[in-house]
Amino acid sequence: MGSEKPKYRRVLLKLSGEALAGENKTGLNFDVLKNICAVIKKCVDARVEIGIVVGGGNFWRGVKDGGNLERSRADHMGMMATVMNALALADVLEQFDVPVRVQTALEIRAVAEPYIRLKAIKHLERGRVVIFGCGTGCPYFSTDTAAVLRAAEIDADVILLAKNVDGVYSADPNKEPDAVKYDSITYDEVLAQHLSVMDSTATSLSMDNDIPVILFALKDPENIYKVIMGEKVGTMVTQQ
Repeated sequence: MGSEKPKYRRVLLKLSGEALAGENKTGLNFDVLKNICAVIKKCVDARVEIGIVVGGGNFWRGVKDGGNLERSRADHMGMMATVMNALALADVLEQFDVPVRVQTALEIRAVAEPYIRLKAIKHLERGRVVIFGCGTGCPYFSTDTAAVLRAAEIDADVILLAKNVDGVYSADPNKEPDAVKYDSITYDEVLAQHLSVMDSTATSLSMDNDIPVILFALKDPENIYKVIMGEKVGTMVTQQ
């Protein structure tokens, strides 16, 4: 490993479901999963404690796909989708000899532990990756909000938002070619300008708990390791 020292001791990594689908857009792309898990192993080998919140959009998005359903039920279906991703991620991590535990906010005892904060922290301290499924366990809250909540609960140093964009821009870079990418930005600016980092609930929760967020592109999974090692990748969102 050499003399490289991680900048962060304990991190909360948020992976969107869409990211796990890769070019397929839906379902699971195991080449993508293997690339992500190889980098996570590298981080674990560097003695970084990693909690992961995974989305479910590659299978079901509550608001978008559940237009004909009652919102709470549609959101609960989305929580089930995150469990499929959590189990797949756990399996591939185990193929890389990474110790892992899956905890879910809704009890599914046959396949995962129920989420218990102190148990999650104990797993992290013992070098296990903990994957948090089912979001917050409550409808009307996104998995981004779940990521911030779990980060606060496990006392993470930073939230790593691995997305399909390489940072925070002044406007949608796909629609506005002149959009400017920020190296750093404050929560107040994100909320005031309605920038798409996380939804407003997640952003406010992160701001209230003073947890820095780094948003970067997952297209190169190596970015996860680079960020943890302190390289300037993507955009950092902080209080000041």
